[in-house]
Amino acid sequence: MAGIKALVGLSFTGALGLTFLLLGCALEQFGIYWPLFVLIFYIISPLPNFIATRCGEDSGSSSNACRELAHFLTTGIVISAFGLPIILARKSVIQWGACGLVMAGNSVIFLTILGFFLVFGGGDDFSWEQW
Repeated sequence: MAGIKALVGLSFTGALGLTFLLLGCALEQFGIYWPLFVLIFYIISPLPNFIATRCGEDSGSSSNACRELAHFLTTGIVISAFGLPIILARKSVIQWGACGLVMAGNSVIFLTILGFFLVFGGGDDFSWEQW
């Protein structure tokens, strides 16, 4: 039952983050949809961790080269997702208010992805591998 509550909570926060992103694009004073390109970063951000858990051997040590590379790539993807709206706002493609809403959406979505990995990423009996 705790897994279902966590899944519902993660779904709610994901919807809240996407709402911030869409408000940054669709409000009348902003009205430009360039910030939707951060959706690509939302999709590819968990991929290095998925690959690292499948390919890397679990030796039990605290450091694993495959896992460290996955964390490095994920960090680069997340920083790029936060950098894209800032660059668009500095070049006057989007307004700073839209940039703020997209940044709020980024924060919520990436915390939701992190929460998903923390809740369902363990090796216990209820994990994301069942989905």
